[in-house]
Amino acid sequence: MTTYDDRASLTDLTAVAERVRSSVEGVIEGKPEVVRLSLTVLLAEGHLLIEDVPGVGKTMLAKALARSIDCSVRRIQFTPDLLPSDITGVSIWDQQRRDFEFKPGAIFAQVVIGDEINRASPKTQSALLESMEERQVTIDGQTYELPSPFMVVATQNPVEMEGTYPLPEAQRDRFMARVSVGYPSAEAELQMLDVHGGVSPLEDLQPVAHAHEILKLIEAVRGVHVAEPVRRYAVDLVGATRTHPELRLGASPRATLHLLRAAKAAAALSGRDYALPDDVQALAVAVLAHRLLPTAQAQLNRRTAEQVVHDILQRTPVPAAAPQQTAFGVGGRGAAFGPQPPRRL
Repeated sequence: MTTYDDRASLTDLTAVAERVRSSVEGVIEGKPEVVRLSLTVLLAEGHLLIEDVPGVGKTMLAKALARSIDCSVRRIQFTPDLLPSDITGVSIWDQQRRDFEFKPGAIFAQVVIGDEINRASPKTQSALLESMEERQVTIDGQTYELPSPFMVVATQNPVEMEGTYPLPEAQRDRFMARVSVGYPSAEAELQMLDVHGGVSPLEDLQPVAHAHEILKLIEAVRGVHVAEPVRRYAVDLVGATRTHPELRLGASPRATLHLLRAAKAAAALSGRDYALPDDVQALAVAVLAHRLLPTAQAQLNRRTAEQVVHDILQRTPVPAAAPQQTAFGVGGRGAAFGPQPPRRL
């Protein structure tokens, strides 16, 4: 149990996060928003899905994030012949002990990189469901706890590519956020030729943070204050996806929880101990879009889930916080959203 005295301060959090960010950006040029979202998911105790066309650095981003932290890392190359036991582990009969011995699978690591996750069959993909949600694995009636912190960073090619399987809804819902790396700018691509033209920068990448530091930062993020209007705003956004005429499947209550946790992590990375509606807005597309299923008519109209989320953001009223009067004058925009001191009687 981590006590309050063991928690890292916001100053410590931003300092460690800055080291990790700089380390990853030394490998991934020209994508600061993608790197920041990856850190947000890590500190929010979530899992990240990186989806894009081949060759844009999806696996490079996952490996750079994993190597920047001094923790156990395992990589799983998902293929059509991959078995669930290859991920979770298997019990093998020991002739000398005359008993079954459990051999842990690749999921028993603090950072698990799932490369091209949608190339495995849905049966194999389902082996990740328990570990991603409950952070444990059950084999032959025996439950094994996974190490902490625990994060799955999966890469995925678009479903229209040959030889891929679409991720089941239950699998997508367990990823906190989905990010698309995208093509780099001309300047970033030119810099990439200079940096990656010889030796890969991954070979010289050294850890800049320890696993126990990340645990303290996660505990600090849990303590970020979220005011009732901000919580209600998140609920309204997610609820709007369940009644939108262009969606046949809206976001789940787990999506609301993930959106709130991500907003708290984003606030902490910005040096605040309270979340704002702006934090929720900035993360809504990344957290919600991959969980939504557009209707057939919306697909015919070439409407994407991202466009629907943007439409919901424009229509949903944003809670307005009036400036708070304090002993030193009028507070700022976020004053009313921060933790309030106890009233004096």
